[in-house]
Amino acid sequence: IDVFLARSLLEKLYLFQYPIRPASMTYDDVTHLSAKIKPKQQKVELEMAIDTLNPNYCRSKGEQIALNVDGTCTDETSTYSSKLMDKQTFCSSQAASNVSRYAAAVYKKGELHLTPLHGILQLRPSFTYLDKADAKHREREAANEGGDSSQDEAEDDVKQITVRFSRPETEQARQRRVQSYEFLQKRQAEEHWVHLHYYGFKDSRSEHERQYLFSQGHGFAENTELIKSPSEYLMMLMPPSIEEENDKPMAPSNVLSMAQLRTLPLADQIKILMKNVKVMPFANLMSLLGSGTDSTAVLRCIQQVAMLVQGNWVVKSDVLYPKDTSSPHSGVPAEVLCRGRDFVMWKFTQDRWVVRKEVAAVTKLCPEDVKDFLEHMSVARINKGWEFMLPYDEDFVKKHPDIVQRQHMLWMGIQAKLEKVYNLLKEHLTPKKQEAQSARPLLVSGEQRVNMAKAKVKQNYGQLEKDFQKQKAEMKSNDTSAKMDVSNIRIKEEPVSDEEPMDTSAYKGMNNGIVNGLHAEEDSTDSLNGHLPGGCIDRVAQELKAFVSSTFKKQFVLTLSELKRLFNLHLASLPPGHTLFSGISDKMLQDMVLDTGCKQILVPFPPQTAASPDELKVYALWEAGDTYDQHRQVLLEIFSKNYRVRRNVIQNQLSQECGEDLNKQEVDRVLKVSFYSVVGLIQL
Repeated sequence: IDVFLARSLLEKLYLFQYPIRPASMTYDDVTHLSAKIKPKQQKVELEMAIDTLNPNYCRSKGEQIALNVDGTCTDETSTYSSKLMDKQTFCSSQAASNVSRYAAAVYKKGELHLTPLHGILQLRPSFTYLDKADAKHREREAANEGGDSSQDEAEDDVKQITVRFSRPETEQARQRRVQSYEFLQKRQAEEHWVHLHYYGFKDSRSEHERQYLFSQGHGFAENTELIKSPSEYLMMLMPPSIEEENDKPMAPSNVLSMAQLRTLPLADQIKILMKNVKVMPFANLMSLLGSGTDSTAVLRCIQQVAMLVQGNWVVKSDVLYPKDTSSPHSGVPAEVLCRGRDFVMWKFTQDRWVVRKEVAAVTKLCPEDVKDFLEHMSVARINKGWEFMLPYDEDFVKKHPDIVQRQHMLWMGIQAKLEKVYNLLKEHLTPKKQEAQSARPLLVSGEQRVNMAKAKVKQNYGQLEKDFQKQKAEMKSNDTSAKMDVSNIRIKEEPVSDEEPMDTSAYKGMNNGIVNGLHAEEDSTDSLNGHLPGGCIDRVAQELKAFVSSTFKKQFVLTLSELKRLFNLHLASLPPGHTLFSGISDKMLQDMVLDTGCKQILVPFPPQTAASPDELKVYALWEAGDTYDQHRQVLLEIFSKNYRVRRNVIQNQLSQECGEDLNKQEVDRVLKVSFYSVVGLIQL
């Protein structure tokens, strides 16, 4: 395709961008009442007629607006002479400061003709008529007030005049005045409007002017700019970029552009990221820096701007509070703020929980500053304190022991400085080590406790297997189970399986100080890892069976996870010293469920489900002795074949198996009364 450059309308062609037109106004056949332009400012005002006969036009609104603007009397100065808002004014603004890259193109007979644009203007509705309405309202109020004060006219004739002599204007003051907004507005207002005449699309003058969009001469001698060498032509297409900082929009300080971030050196990237995020695992930092980034270089740079706390990186205090700055709340200098924040970070290296009052008492800082420190790296928990916001990053600690050791030495140095500054007592330096040892399960998460239990079981697997087989043989040799001495039976010495020990760490706040069903303050032999006294197993089995039976008679279908949660709630309601506190493993609980007449439903969940193993184990009461037993069994058979079933399939299957023609309401009642938990399985 041949491309031609048309020059006839050079520096004369503008592109107008109209807003989305109202239903009562169409731009193709609309009447342009008037048009005017300020060439220097490239500012245009268009006055367009509104079709008042259009069914979408609200006549009452138009009359009300005209009345507010012009009042009851009409004269030559009236905005709306027809006492109806029948026109709309549009005022332009520049859409782009640099339009040299834009052109209007016309394609005709295999030729493309380009005409550079001189300006791109966006037209928006002008509401100056509202200002007129306000001005007339104020004039009417002033006239009313002036009529009441006719008696004081004689006194108002004599007024005291104060004469002031202006000082000579300095050059600096003149520059400020010239650059002020009022001065610029005044200069823009001084430029006179140039009135234009509008020609419609089908007007002969428009057709004549439209011919200027085509290049008048096709000779290559006239288009000398197109006769260039390849290198010159490439330079014209892609000139050297000259960035003008003034043209770039200033982004807010809290907005970070990843595209601009990637252009910075690695150290600056890490510093900016840590300053914005404040706390970040090393894996997340590597993902933000992009693929191909050397982890060794990242580790070298991160240690300059952050400290290691519980396996995660926390930005240093001097990065957030540079020298010669102060607190926005109290005006405290940056050095004091850094010491206070270092104390909070050091406390989190000792424990996952920090109490705000303790920090304020030691650092002597205002509550707002202390709250800022804590919000940087922790989350408030009701009635507990502030917990470190990220979990312990065990993977990073195992992979980089040298970094962990170096950070530990740095924290030892910071601790020595804090001791001198704050005169820390022993209770501050050793944060409840004895309590942590005596009540360690309360400070260990459920996942860590499960991993520790698994590792211990694997280590002692051989010995546990031998002991179990020996005790199993002894139990079979006894004739009567009632008089059997079970003092040497260990509750957890059972065959090693994939079952995980029950995790009740989430309910330690409700269990009145119990850990996994055991009171930590009671020093007795009836513990989870100790020995049960004679006859205790029978009482435990009876209590456990009563709980399981009553639970399944209420809910019929439960997952193992939900059953464990209900069992923990049941433990929390029991008095101290109850037999169930002797310790109940997952296997004992599942065996008791099967002994009470329940069955495990093997629901075929999809492999990609996000549910935990305990949520995938479903148990159901097969016979409850009510009128819905048959319906319940049919539904359980359905869910054992598919984890997601449509309601019409359930209705048809129930009708076929039970011999009843159940309608939709009856099926809903069956599902609601007896199978609410089964329906919930669909959403796992």
